[in-house]
Amino acid sequence: MSRPRYTAAEALAYHLEPTPGKFEITATVPMTTQRDLSLAYSPGVAVPCEAIAENPETVYDYTNKGNLVAVISNGTAVLGLGNLGALGSKPVMEGKAVLFKRFADVNAIDIELDTEDPQQIIDAVRLMGPTFGGINLEDIKAPECFIIEQTLKEQMDIPVFHDDQHGTAVICAAGLINALHLSGKKIEDVKIVLNGAGAAGIACIELLKRMGARHENCIVCDTKGVIYQGRTEGMNQWKSAHAVKTRLRTLEEAMEGADVFLGVSAKGAVTTKMVAAMAPDPVIFAMANPDPEITPEEAHAVRPDAIVATGRSDYPNQVNNVLGFPYLFRGALDCHARAINDEMKIACAEALAKLARADVPDEVAVAYGLKLSFGRDYILPTPFDPRLIHTIPPAVARACMDTGAARRPIVDMDAYEQALKSRLDPTASIMRSINVRARAAQARMIFAEGDDPRVLRAAVQYQRAGFGKAIVVGRDDDVKAKLEGAGLGDAVSEIEVTNAAKTPHLEAYKAMLYSRLQRLGFDQQDVHRLAARDRHVFSALMLAHGHGDGLVTGATRKSAHVLDRISHVFDADAEHGAVGVTALLHKGRIVLVSDTLVHEWPDEEDLADIAERSAEVARELGLEPRVAFVSFSTFGHPRSERAEKMHRAPLVLEKRGLDFEFEGEMTVDVALNPAAQAHYPFQRLTGPANILVVPARHSASISTKLMQEMAGATIIGPILAGIDHSIQICSTNSTANDILNMAVLAACKVG
Repeated sequence: MSRPRYTAAEALAYHLEPTPGKFEITATVPMTTQRDLSLAYSPGVAVPCEAIAENPETVYDYTNKGNLVAVISNGTAVLGLGNLGALGSKPVMEGKAVLFKRFADVNAIDIELDTEDPQQIIDAVRLMGPTFGGINLEDIKAPECFIIEQTLKEQMDIPVFHDDQHGTAVICAAGLINALHLSGKKIEDVKIVLNGAGAAGIACIELLKRMGARHENCIVCDTKGVIYQGRTEGMNQWKSAHAVKTRLRTLEEAMEGADVFLGVSAKGAVTTKMVAAMAPDPVIFAMANPDPEITPEEAHAVRPDAIVATGRSDYPNQVNNVLGFPYLFRGALDCHARAINDEMKIACAEALAKLARADVPDEVAVAYGLKLSFGRDYILPTPFDPRLIHTIPPAVARACMDTGAARRPIVDMDAYEQALKSRLDPTASIMRSINVRARAAQARMIFAEGDDPRVLRAAVQYQRAGFGKAIVVGRDDDVKAKLEGAGLGDAVSEIEVTNAAKTPHLEAYKAMLYSRLQRLGFDQQDVHRLAARDRHVFSALMLAHGHGDGLVTGATRKSAHVLDRISHVFDADAEHGAVGVTALLHKGRIVLVSDTLVHEWPDEEDLADIAERSAEVARELGLEPRVAFVSFSTFGHPRSERAEKMHRAPLVLEKRGLDFEFEGEMTVDVALNPAAQAHYPFQRLTGPANILVVPARHSASISTKLMQEMAGATIIGPILAGIDHSIQICSTNSTANDILNMAVLAACKVG
């Protein structure tokens, strides 16, 4: 698996567009009327203020404290970049905040403190305590981070967690549980060597000792060698706590006969000679980032029996903190924890280890493009495993309650697990699955509109993300100039540019087109103009001749015009079963709307066909189809001739004996709201519809664009389904990312 490539310009654009930064704040209550304002602020807000002052515990009931974490740094140890200062660390802290939200639905705010004085940081964080349900310290250098965390834990009654220390330690512990399980060894018996006595390394060895590793069996090394009793050079109280009585002085000496190596140090710190000297079935966690102490290839070259983990996503067994901190805080916040203690961290590690040993669901395997099963190359769950959200927090919460750290114990754990499942964002897993499938397909993607900078950026991203070969239709000098203007001048030599005027295939293209159009009023001159000068037709001809595997177009012309041009080459019309399906992604929900492209005024037979095609698209996206034929009426009321076809369409489907749920006619609120569906006990949907078949193309267009503009929904599509070749048509207001998404769908042959 190769790492996705990107330029500095792309990274900056990601943080700049559509608005600077990576998140925004939205209200969860109405804020439209004078009454709303009176309740939100003065005078109505006085009521909860007085209630909280009288009983402080009710702050969790009347404010967002119970689901709010502060991500705090002073920027003295940013990723692998060193001391960038408070301001330089802000993009990382914003990123951490959105990871909290993405993986565990925890609201987080980044706070950068412009000081390197530990006491000033302690005072600032302690004073902010009433605002937050938990504190996540990040990228603060050692040894100051030890002082800051320990003092804050003593002074505050909410969880304080330094993720660089304990996040790494928890994931390391989880992986080690399973590695030792596979090698048949016990933690109390193994010899462990740790290289790197900073924040993460010290936290790792301390947690393993709490889990049963013996002090005398743990050798800690730093840049000056083994930390042994009596050593004075480069020592501090945290290192001294792990000094052992030994004659060993170097890492190489310590590695001889070691069962486990833990590296939180630097690239190349471990040699193949050291690995060769380890005990049978050695466990090697080379966690230095971005490059490990030794690569898995190097380790396995001398020790095929080794179990190797790194911090890298392009190797098996990634030690990734995102497996831990979101779920630790989720469990801690949900029982209003006073702290995150060692028992909670161990519970998290054990739950992660157990999850990796369980059977892996198909959707996880599909998302990663390979079959995953517990073994030497799979000792930790993947970050996108949907079971994490409802598996890890309950384990953490139980440990919190068992140790007396919970203010409000969770009474019904089964109900809690179900509630956690509802927090999972299905749209993220769907998009990841599609991305993995696209990478596996390695499709040659034709981008028809090479004169548009958005299209060019999407083409470059497509190729650099590893999806396949990007083929841009345009003039070489124009493409080069526009790539340079977009800050992507280095991509000129990477992507393939095809000029219609210069292709050797033009005569073959024209011959095919003439054979299709000669009895439809087109002469040879018309065909020449279409094939040589219309990029949509030319690109479709490229696809028809196998000179590409998929086609993306439509960014510069209205979709109806583009569809008309494509129909010159392919049977892409209503008569031949083509359908346009638009995916709406909004607040963790995905709903398909059909037909948004082809059928202007479908009858009941057309509507049934649209439903069938849409169900196929839904399944290709990983959804189990539930179709609603929507109208302004529900099951005959109010009666209207214009709603009659929406009543008859389900009857057509009934006769076809299909294997998906469908119902109608019904209003959109009944289709999407289970509470509204309950008023009609005879209806057949078992949950909210995820496919809305609408009466006409104009209503589909209005509804999707209204959701996009008013609600901020993400729009993917219209997805062109029902034709023999993989073609996707973008909208004219598409961003480069929208165009890329359409290319990925085309690569997966969705539709």
